[in-house]
Amino acid sequence: MTEWIDRFPGLVALHAPVRDRLVASARVIEVPADTVIFGPGRPPENLLLLLDGQVRVQQIAENGREIVLYRVHSGESCVLTTACLLAFEDYTAEGIAETDLRAVAIPRTSFDEAMSTSSEFRRFVFAAYSKRITDLFLTVEEIAFGRVDSRLAHKLLELAGDRAVVPVTHGNLAAELGTAREVISRQMAEFQRRLWVGQKRGQVTIIDRPALEAFARANPI
Repeated sequence: MTEWIDRFPGLVALHAPVRDRLVASARVIEVPADTVIFGPGRPPENLLLLLDGQVRVQQIAENGREIVLYRVHSGESCVLTTACLLAFEDYTAEGIAETDLRAVAIPRTSFDEAMSTSSEFRRFVFAAYSKRITDLFLTVEEIAFGRVDSRLAHKLLELAGDRAVVPVTHGNLAAELGTAREVISRQMAEFQRRLWVGQKRGQVTIIDRPALEAFARANPI
């Protein structure tokens, strides 16, 4: 149980009493894929430190449009959870397990105690918080000022990784890029016309990866 704390470099420097109290109060939990971990109107009960897996944090507007704010990967914590814990506020977005997860849950009482008594723990929390806030500003900048075609090319390559086939819909891509589904559909039709991609229901096939990569390099985001 104690080895989880060594996965987070910022916690290694904790003084022994703080470290011991955190380890004693925390628990390692497992969450299956597709679980809604938190949602709007719900208060945070724990600070989650992700050991394995990936969480998607997204916001849904009143008109039903989704936008992916960020993802939490292994070795990270959720900035929205941190903000809500610090401000004693409810969540304003939802977090969904994209894969099976293993995480450390630190109860609010232990979080509050460590924040008030340990400068090392505060540095760990605020370092993660500031990094994610910077990432969020970059996301807003991309949505506000970035070209959809270049952002779409980058996103397709990112989602594909080493694969040729990406299981994704136009709606998913619209949520990832913070735009309308119709905009994505028009741009995907153009990519298909250029023979860069092929499309079937629920999936995109990368046909000409060098051309798509060249376009992405020529149009950085």
